[in-house]
Amino acid sequence: MAMPETTQPHPRRWLALAVLLSAVFMNMLDVTIVNVALPSIQEALGASDSAIEWIVAGYVLMFALALLPFGRLGDIIGKKTMFLIGVASFTVGSALCGLSHTTLMLVAARLFQGFSAAMMTPQVLALAQVMFPPHERARAFSFFGMMAGLATVSGPLIGGFLVEHGLFGLGWRAIFLINLPIGVFAIIAGARIVPSTPKRPGARNDYPGIGMIAIAMFLLIFPLVEGRSFGWPWWCFAMMVAALPVLFAFVRWEQAQSRRNAPQLLAFHLLKNRNFLQGGVMALFFFSTMPGFFLCLAMFLQVGFGFEPLKSGLTTVPFSLGVFVASLISGRLGQVFLKLRVVFGIALLAAGIVWLRFYVLSIEDTISHWALFLPLMIGGLGLGIAIASIFQLVLAGVPHEDAGSASGALQAVQQLGGAFGIALVSGIFFARLAALMTSGTGSHAAYVDAFALALVYNLCAYAVVIVLALLLPAEKKPQAETENAPHVA
Repeated sequence: MAMPETTQPHPRRWLALAVLLSAVFMNMLDVTIVNVALPSIQEALGASDSAIEWIVAGYVLMFALALLPFGRLGDIIGKKTMFLIGVASFTVGSALCGLSHTTLMLVAARLFQGFSAAMMTPQVLALAQVMFPPHERARAFSFFGMMAGLATVSGPLIGGFLVEHGLFGLGWRAIFLINLPIGVFAIIAGARIVPSTPKRPGARNDYPGIGMIAIAMFLLIFPLVEGRSFGWPWWCFAMMVAALPVLFAFVRWEQAQSRRNAPQLLAFHLLKNRNFLQGGVMALFFFSTMPGFFLCLAMFLQVGFGFEPLKSGLTTVPFSLGVFVASLISGRLGQVFLKLRVVFGIALLAAGIVWLRFYVLSIEDTISHWALFLPLMIGGLGLGIAIASIFQLVLAGVPHEDAGSASGALQAVQQLGGAFGIALVSGIFFARLAALMTSGTGSHAAYVDAFALALVYNLCAYAVVIVLALLLPAEKKPQAETENAPHVA
């Protein structure tokens, strides 16, 4: 079923789309379902706070580092082949997570799972682009946004239900093992239905660039996660400082690769584009806020105030609903008033966080999940308004011919921001919590104070994003060839 990359539609394209969507759902579900189970995992495995951070941050970090290389590798060996390898690896990684009996094994399995997600994710949209003619692509791509929204909303509910009811005595393991039937279906159906694409055996990857970015991220993330448990020795700060020359070496390497017309992990001319760099920093701060927020919220509700996993999941649903509704609306606004939408969305998100923080500081011994409904809903609406507009605003300052590589780079920045934020926000939370518990502060008061302090980082990050957004030049009118491009929420 080899198929050239033309406008000729694939005869079973809608069935193939269902297969691709099942992989999207599995990946997105795994991102949102884990937070609800973290307190149960910590109790069952006796995991340390830093290990809990690695379970979430390790997945995101590996996903970010491997996203661009595997996107290119899909071009080299074939998108369908790379997709099937990725789904199979993700399914195996899910099984290893569910079978883990030690914290170290679970963290290693999560790293492998994130690595596998990076194999399949870049191929999904690329395959959809190949299968559908131009007049059907907008409709096809809209299903990806719907599936992502469905996974975001249902993840906390499914996770809470599986953990609380302990189906087949699996407990928290069920949140990973649920991927197995989905993965097996995607492998079998994908091999039969998804079309093949031409290979580019002459293309190469930028492996030195990959290695330098991986080293730099390790030097930054490792001390942020582990520094507290070691008492912040000098080598933690030395590692973070050492990341700077490695990043500088990466930029010089990409410059040399550009002069030689050799493969580049990140196109060097993008590094010279001031608007893109400023937008990248804006995206880094923006996406560093929510992953750590939800990790801390789960610990705050379940460990701090005894919420059952399902109740904890239900409590966070208003946020997901807000994101889903706002994303659907934003998708219909196109590329108008991007800067205004970014500023308004982030201001709304910040308002929700401020409201939440005021309520948290008023808590004594009990929490009303209804009191969290409106601030979380408002925060979700703000995030949904801002998230798509940020990508469009940043890419508006990039030449059309560089839009593909710039979009891929922004997605990698999004994941790196998430990993950085998990390490930083949860680090603030756990450090403050440990200090208060050691000083004899009551459990409820300690969790209230620690969570309220962690929320301060989000508010500071949003202030930075608003300033950077206002400093970006006014967006240009969309070019004719991109006006009808599909938008994925």
